[in-house]
Order: sequence, then C-alpha cells, then structure tokens
Amino acid sequence: MPERTSGDERLRRWRLVLGSDSAESTGHIPEGRDAVMDRTLTALYGGGKNPGTRTPGERGAGLGASAPAAARWLGDIRTYFPAPVVQVMQRDAIERLGLAALLLEPELLDAVEADVHLVGTLLSLGGAMPETTRETARAVVRKVVADLERRLAGHTRATLTGALDRSARTSRPRHRDIDWNRTVRANLKHWVPLPAADGAAPPNGGAGAGTVVPERLIGYGRVGRTVRKEVVLCVDQSGSMAASVVHAAVFGAVLASMRSLDTRLIVFDTAVVDLTDRLDDPVDVLFGTRLGGGTDINRALTYCQARITRPADTVVVLISDLYEGGIRDRMLQRVAAMRDAGVEFVALLALSDEGAPAYDRDHAAALAALGVPAFACTPDLFPEVMAAALRKRPLPVPER
Repeated sequence: MPERTSGDERLRRWRLVLGSDSAESTGHIPEGRDAVMDRTLTALYGGGKNPGTRTPGERGAGLGASAPAAARWLGDIRTYFPAPVVQVMQRDAIERLGLAALLLEPELLDAVEADVHLVGTLLSLGGAMPETTRETARAVVRKVVADLERRLAGHTRATLTGALDRSARTSRPRHRDIDWNRTVRANLKHWVPLPAADGAAPPNGGAGAGTVVPERLIGYGRVGRTVRKEVVLCVDQSGSMAASVVHAAVFGAVLASMRSLDTRLIVFDTAVVDLTDRLDDPVDVLFGTRLGGGTDINRALTYCQARITRPADTVVVLISDLYEGGIRDRMLQRVAAMRDAGVEFVALLALSDEGAPAYDRDHAAALAALGVPAFACTPDLFPEVMAAALRKRPLPVPER
C-alpha cells in the first residue's frame, strides 16, 4: 500500500467519520481494512437514525435481528478498533439497535467485550434471561468482577488497614511501622563505639564510628487494630445506577474480607434487600439485584438505621442519584438523626468512571445543609473517601 500523505490521512479519517454520504466531497473510497471498518460503522451509525425507525429505502445497514449477524459485527469491531472504542460502540449498539434482546443468546455473549456497562445491561435483563444464557452471563459478569477486584482490592486494603494513625504509639511495632526518629532519640544512651579497622585511635580524640543499639522500639499504632468499625453500603439499584451497583458489589466484598470492619450491603428501589450474606461472592450479589424501577430512599435508610448498633463507630455510605420517590422530609430526618447519633454519613451521587451524573440538586443541597457533602466518586478515589470517613476526617471531595 503506498504511503499516505498527511492530507490523504485527513481525508481518510473524515470519510470514516462522516460515512458514505461524504464520498463525493472527500473523494476517498475505503479499501481493504478501511472498507471493513466503514461497514461496521455504517451498520451502527449509518443513516443517523435508529434502524428500527427507518422507512423503506433509507440508507443504513443495521445488524439484522439475529445473533449470528450481531456476533459477526462484534467480532469485526474487536478486530479493527481498540478496546475503549469497542466498549463505546457496544453501548451505542445496545441503545440504538436493540442489542439488549440479542444478549440473551449465548453465542452473542461469547463475542462481546466485557465491561461494567455490559454487566449492567445483563443485570437489567434479569428474569427475561433464559436458563441457557444464565451461566454464560455469569461467566461474563465474573470476568468483569475479577478485573475490578485485581485493580481495586489491593489499594483498598492498603489504604484502610495499612494506613497509620500518627497520633498513636506502640512499643511492639512491625518493621514498616517503626518511628525511626523517636526510636533513635530514645536509644542514644545505648550508643556503642566501633573499633577502627587497623586498631588506630580515632583522630582528634573523637569517639570514632559507632552504632545505636535499639533496645526499645517506638512505632506508629494502626487504627484497624484498635476499634472494629461498622460500614453500611446503601445502594440505589435504579437503572441509571447500574455502574455504581457493580462497583459497590466489588467494594462490599473487599470490605467484608477485612477483619477490622463489619460490612453490610443494602440495595433498594421501592423495596429493600439485604445482600450481606452474599458478600463472599460479588457475582452472587449482582445477580441478587433488580436494576430498574422506582426509588424509596427513606425506606432504605429506615432499614439501615434499625441495624446500627454502635453509631459512633459506624459509617453509612448512601450511593444514589437522590431522586426520591418516597417521603423527602422523612429521608432528611433519617440522615439528621443518624448524624446526631454520631454516624459518619457519606452521600455518593455515583460510584463510577463516568464523571458528573444526573442527580436531584435540591436533595443534594439539603444533605449539604446537614453537613453531608454529596459528590460523584471514581472507584480509584473510593478507598481514600472510606479512610477519611472511618477516621472522621474531612472527605477528599473532588473539585467541581
């Protein structure tokens, strides 16, 4: 293939972006690999409308109402586009082409690039999923959960159990917890001179080289070793919170594995479900959710409040877009009552990588007035948020 000039490359890119309608204006005809990429893009974006709404004769390829056609298309986009682009195109296909229904086919699930959004779609299909697809769906979900755990678990445990309380001291520290400055000062009286290699006296009558024998070690105390804290994750499972539900399930399982924490996971829509007994397997947690439906935050907080036994040692994390379908004033009263009792309360508008979510600004402002900042949180920031909440320190709220 002849080497492209910068002008040719620009025309090529514009042709792929604008589609076949731009062929005359760009003068570029895709060939080989570009032709396949063009077909996959046209199948999804051709005609600028949802293929289901086209009238006869309108342009646009579509994927066809069959799993084999969709599987071929998914294979093509994985071949010719990088993984982040593949995930975006899959999301668009689910929304524009009704691909969700085809995800009930096992052979199609084998072809998709698994990510958090796909897991959310599978969970929203819920009871509509046939038994033949369920095991394949669980395998897809398990793959995503395993990837998230590899990325998030180590940092979370290190942040929460490895963080040091600099105000506390211990005389039996681990090596990595030793306060060397205080240890050296406390053991200066145990300084021992070392003999010179040739046996000569130190110059100028000095004491020469020596060492401090640390007979007494002083180290930092660990907050996780002293008080056992309670954490309640209260997660909105309405459809818009799908990514947050996935991340919350993973974090819930990680927190539950830490002996210094008693962790409870509550999910809710208009009903409340306690999934604490499933926290040893986040995949079971996710298949215990029912994405979609209404929202009753007050009912969920009522349930959480009734199970708090040590308010001063409890952190409640409400993960919700705050669109309350229940009794607004009662919801705020619940939060105020828990705060007054000593509970550290955190409101996360989203727990995902997507950025600023849609949320009820009036309810967020009302929570802020109670001393509860409401903000979106990325999974990477969540361990720092939890560490600050457990120590009752200011939360690392991201800048707007």
